Amino acid sequence: MQKFSSSVSSPAPTTIRAAPADPNKRVFRPYGSAAALFVQMGAYRGGPATFAVVGLASKPTHVFSKPWYKCEWVPNAPGRSPFRVKAVKMLPDWGYGRVYTVVVVNCTFPSNPNADNSGGKLFLHAFYSLSSRKNEKFVALEESPGTYDEARFRPPFKYEYLYCGSSLYGNLSASRIREWMAYHAHFFGTSSHFVFHDAGGVSPAVRAALEPWVRIGRATVQDIRAQEEYDGYYYNQFLVVNDCLHRYRHAANWTFFFDVDEYLYLPDGSTLETVLGQLSDYTQFTIEQNPMSSMLCVSDPKRNYSREWGFEKLVFRNSITGVRRDRKYAIQARNAFATGVHMSENVIGKTTHKTESMIRYYHYHNSINVLDEPCRVFVPMPAKDDVTWFEKIPYVYDDNMTRLADTIRQFEKETIGAV
Repeated sequence: MQKFSSSVSSPAPTTIRAAPADPNKRVFRPYGSAAALFVQMGAYRGGPATFAVVGLASKPTHVFSKPWYKCEWVPNAPGRSPFRVKAVKMLPDWGYGRVYTVVVVNCTFPSNPNADNSGGKLFLHAFYSLSSRKNEKFVALEESPGTYDEARFRPPFKYEYLYCGSSLYGNLSASRIREWMAYHAHFFGTSSHFVFHDAGGVSPAVRAALEPWVRIGRATVQDIRAQEEYDGYYYNQFLVVNDCLHRYRHAANWTFFFDVDEYLYLPDGSTLETVLGQLSDYTQFTIEQNPMSSMLCVSDPKRNYSREWGFEKLVFRNSITGVRRDRKYAIQARNAFATGVHMSENVIGKTTHKTESMIRYYHYHNSINVLDEPCRVFVPMPAKDDVTWFEKIPYVYDDNMTRLADTIRQFEKETIGAV
């Protein structure tokens, strides 16, 4: 995993400056640095002639100045001249940045700068403004001789499906993580991979829940705790999803972005392969949510709720209609240049939002942060089509997920053994 690295001018040695001869001539003395010009998280080859450098940059600089970037490829082969192009920058965090904003720098050369496979270095020149030639130059990426392989940018890809998770932070329930992982490993099938990003939320218990899946090659956990040094939006989740997009751009046919308190669901017994076949003409589709209560359960003395899984016993769905709710999405990553938390605005191709009859997701908001029993309010089993009111919100009974629980438990046992 690449470490975060920042590019900022080195501070000058401390000196004692003499007072100006003219008492009316004022002197400005800078101390320290408020924000780096660029903080690199990753740099990736996106194709034969294109690269992406993903990082953070000072938001005030991008709001009040016009920083820009230039890319330079320096070949290893003696006698070959460098290639230089002006970069295209994208700011994909929709203005949510704080001290830092997310920047995706696209470097596209007229042709493959490493066509002879001799290797080389990609340098990024980060300029402070249009009016100044002052810039920071650093090595963003290095290719060793013989490592370029054009075949990896063409199908078939390693996986059918890839999951890019947002930053995991706070106190997370290891039980809910275990259930989520088992459910989606079954949902996506064997040709899938899960990428998690630990921003402080992967406790020893959560790590233990994920480790069996890591051991069998189904999951990767990346340590991104160093991001806390850089004040961006919500544990830098826009940075994380963009890094994942480009790091795994050619790893799968479809890449999914949603959270660990959200469960994908296919209505009417459809298969994922069938649904995605119907959506294959689109680069991106968004997914509507079924908002669930994270505390309401049916009062039934015959059930041992402590032995049931969260999605098995949380069966009350918010039935308010006509309100806008967040959506999540899937994307053919090879056709995207940058992305967001809820969708990408930087894609080649079509996007559709009309998917509610094909795929949805159940959202158990905040359930991931409840470390003890999630059933905290018990209500009678409602009659068919009746509404249960709780805290002025109407809920309907929905046991679609409950009916899948036994299948998922059996799948988990067969795949990673007894837990």
